[in-house]
Amino acid sequence: MSSRIGLFGGTFDPPHVGHLVTAVNVRHELGLDEVVLMVANVPWQKSASRRITDAEGRLAMVRAAVADVDGLSAGDLEVRRGGDSYTADTLAELADRHPRADLFTIVGDDAAAKLTTWERYGEVAERSSLVVVDRPGTPVELPAGFEWIRVEVPHLDVSSTDLRARFADGRPLDYLVTEPVLEVIHRLGLYGVAA
Repeated sequence: MSSRIGLFGGTFDPPHVGHLVTAVNVRHELGLDEVVLMVANVPWQKSASRRITDAEGRLAMVRAAVADVDGLSAGDLEVRRGGDSYTADTLAELADRHPRADLFTIVGDDAAAKLTTWERYGEVAERSSLVVVDRPGTPVELPAGFEWIRVEVPHLDVSSTDLRARFADGRPLDYLVTEPVLEVIHRLGLYGVAA
């Protein structure tokens, strides 16, 4: 019997409620058996522009975030593989592990608009159905020549960039990240928070 697996990749620095809302809504809308929040080892499109929290710390936060959420899991394939993270490589490994699965690559509208800048983006489109998460309002223009599944999710104006700034200046993070994620942040001393 084939399964339907969603690949929701990201830096998750830190993972927040917006990530979870997206994952559970896409899973429901498309009838997916599982959505894997795949933690990028080295997110090559971001690593030159800012300091990235170590991959093991980000993976620990994602594991904590999804631990009690039915149908969501934390993916460590890219962390274990090491080096730069490319969605094409991850899809190939998922296809090897789950040869009868239908794969879905889940991206936000900003990432979808830049799909043609991805390494081997053609392989991503060949190996999976492309799912763009739309926010209510005007949908973003997507690259031509690709089949897209659009899923609208509730708009939560939460960003990892803002959350890192909140950690730096001591503003509250209540309800923006889950309690288990906050516990990992404190335990590991991430974002300058005393362990």
